[in-house]
Amino acid sequence: MAARVEEFMTPNPATIPATATLAAAARAMRDMDVGDLIVLEDSKPRGIVTDRDVVVRALAMGMDPSTTMVGEICSRELAIVSRKDPIERAAELMRQKALRRIPVVDKDTVLGVVSIGDVARAEEPESMLASISAATPNR
Repeated sequence: MAARVEEFMTPNPATIPATATLAAAARAMRDMDVGDLIVLEDSKPRGIVTDRDVVVRALAMGMDPSTTMVGEICSRELAIVSRKDPIERAAELMRQKALRRIPVVDKDTVLGVVSIGDVARAEEPESMLASISAATPNR
């Protein structure tokens, strides 16, 4: 049987309301030691924001992190997968849309995030990317 997304995803991903400021998002990323947050509107996933988005889409453009809202800069074209989807489905979406992370959603509830490293661990467990992704983070 094919490996499923739920076997490799990171459960309970970090989320943030679209109305939160970029400064709040940066603090949340720091405090939770993550590089991305799922953006919620009315408790439903509506986008994703990464540490790179904060730097490139906001700070480098002169936006004020204390007044700019996450919803203004997040990626809104949200590709999602189900926890029961084969991991190959996530890999194909990543290839097609040049994504590094995809939220795992069930009926508007965010269950997890599957990353390019997770896909590498599933499809090529001996690869360098899989090894790096499986390693304990250095803090």
